[in-house]
Amino acid sequence: MEDHPPQINVQCTCMVNDPEVDIDCLCELARRICLRFHVSAVDISLVVADDEGIRPIHKRFLDSAAVTDVISFDLTEEKERPLYEVIVNAQEAARQAKRRGHRTTAELALYVTHGLLHQLGFDDTDEPSAGEMHRMEDEILLQAGYGTVYNTRPKDQDE
Repeated sequence: MEDHPPQINVQCTCMVNDPEVDIDCLCELARRICLRFHVSAVDISLVVADDEGIRPIHKRFLDSAAVTDVISFDLTEEKERPLYEVIVNAQEAARQAKRRGHRTTAELALYVTHGLLHQLGFDDTDEPSAGEMHRMEDEILLQAGYGTVYNTRPKDQDE
């Protein structure tokens, strides 16, 4: 049987001007997550937005005017290869990274991971599922060199 190389296409769009945003690393992370879960044929649109960029999407699709960290969609049409869109919020990432004591890029990596895990079947609607999903996020991010990101204690809670 012949091996076929993975066809993981990640289209990245950065709509913010922030030196802390490493779009190439985020795209590579998306590829690594797909490989980890044996997804060999997928198209991913990864968008790094800001509060004003993500708010109207959140309102339109989830009926909330609040700012959010990440929104992901499965845009696959019937009989096509998977197509996922992941939109992450760099401004929210900067706020949370400062609060939790890590880099903005690590927080954005968490958002990318979270959005993709939703598309790969993970759920966080109940406590056991959320715990499993967050453990997987930190495992992926630790292996990718970001360290533990989700399960860090906010600085304002340190003793």
